[in-house]
Formats: sequence, structure tokens, C-alpha cells
Amino acid sequence: MITLLIISLFAALIASVTRKHYADVTSGNELGNFIFSGVCSFVATIVLLIWGGIGSFSTFTLILGGIFGVVTTIQFISMQKALAIGPLSYTQVIVSFSTIIPALSGVLFFNEKIVALQIVGIAFTFISLYLSVGKNKEEKKSSLKWLAFCLIAFLGTGMIGVMQKIHQSSNYASELNAFLIVAFLVSFILSIAVALFYKKQFKPCNREQKNDKIIVKLLIITCLSGISIAVNNKLNLYLSGVMPSAVFFPVVNGGGLVLTTLCSLVLFKEKLNLKQWIGIVFGIVSVVLLCNPF
Repeated sequence: MITLLIISLFAALIASVTRKHYADVTSGNELGNFIFSGVCSFVATIVLLIWGGIGSFSTFTLILGGIFGVVTTIQFISMQKALAIGPLSYTQVIVSFSTIIPALSGVLFFNEKIVALQIVGIAFTFISLYLSVGKNKEEKKSSLKWLAFCLIAFLGTGMIGVMQKIHQSSNYASELNAFLIVAFLVSFILSIAVALFYKKQFKPCNREQKNDKIIVKLLIITCLSGISIAVNNKLNLYLSGVMPSAVFFPVVNGGGLVLTTLCSLVLFKEKLNLKQWIGIVFGIVSVVLLCNPF
């Protein structure tokens, strides 16, 4: 199980790094984002079909998987817009606050309780959000736009967590692969359909390179991202059911944030001020506390 956990962590890291790199190359271009979403979803579907197949599935799985696919697309696009504006490290921290949503849904619908550490974690999220916004007028305007996309991605990620919980708590939990395949197929169809409306807008940002070289580069990045997303989704859902929650959730969320932050420094040379670093520390601690089941 430890080996699978490590693979899952690195799959999530690869997905984050490739998404950030794609966002930097395309500068958040709408057509580029939807093509990226569509191809990633298609690749993820193929991976899951090879890795377990679709099997039989219920109407419940079909409907919930379809809704999951729509929400996944919205989350994916808003995340790409946020990554095109702001740093990978802080973006990932804010989106990870989505753990709050499944936690609150557990209290409202699954008779679960919020413990003291989780309340402290929720308080830390507000501190982290406050510290993420720039001080001067120009920084504040840019950071508020970035924060808005982060919060949309945060809501989408939280809803994804709730839907996963609903499906895995139902009598159709064994239809996990079918659930994910339906979701990614819907995301693929929706993304490509919307991309048709933006087909005249795509212009590669790096004009010093030939267009065909950029397209090949983006295709490789997209395929890597799609494979990583499929592996991460399936392994996380499996491991969440076989590993102790006190180990799995803090390691996956807190450990994943630390790895992403380190990569943002090494690969993307991100420079944050002291205020933002303090905010990231509060954010990482917040996520770990929110994931603590005791």
C-alpha cells in the first residue's frame, strides 16, 4: 500500500506540474484550456478502460458520473485560468481547502462530526486566504482575479469530493471504474464542444518556435497529465478505502502540497514574498488539520 501511495503522490505531482506548464505556454487561452481538458479526459478514459474496463453500470452511476464530468470540466478550466495568473504553490494550497466541503457535507448528510482540530484548520484557511492577496493596487487587482478562479476551482473540487463520497457510500460502489469512465467521457465531449466556439482564438505564446513544435510539446504534456490524472483518481479512491484515514488523508493532501511547493520553486522559479510564504505555511497546516479524522 505504501508503494501505491507513493505512486499516487507522484501522479498528482506530475498532473500539477504539467498543468502549470501548459498554462504558462498558452497563457490561459480559452481554446487551449478546453482542448487540454478534452484531450486529458480522453486519455484518462483510455487508461481506465485498459485498467479494469467499464463493466456493467447502473442508471445511478450513469447520472452521477455525468454530473461529476460536468463539474470536473468546470474545475479543470478554472484551475487552468488560476495557474495562468498566479503561482502553482499557492493555487494548489487554496484549491486543497476544498476538504472543508466534504467535511461539512459529512456533518449535514452522513451523521459525521467536526472535531476541534478541523475547526482550527478552517480558521487557518481564512488566514491563508487573507495573506494571499497583494498589498498595492496593481497586485491586489491581479491577485483578486487569481483568487476568484482559485475559489471556483475550490468549490468544484469540493463538489467532486462530495460526489465521490455519495457514490462510494451507495450500493453501487463497485461500479467505481464505470463511474470515472462516464465522468471523463462527459468531460471530453463537453470540453471539445465548447472548444469549437473558441477555435479562432488559439495563438501560441512563444512565437520564436515553430507552431508544430509547440503543438507536439503541448500534446506530450497533455497525455502525461491525462495519464497522471487517471492513475491518481483511481489509486486515491482505492487507498481511501483500505488505509487508515489518519494516515492516508494527511499524507496525500499535506505531503502533496509540500511536493508541489518544492517543484514550483525548482522548476518554475516562483518567488513569493514573506507574507505569501506565511500564508502557504498556514494553508498546508490547515489542510493537514482538516484531514485529521480525530
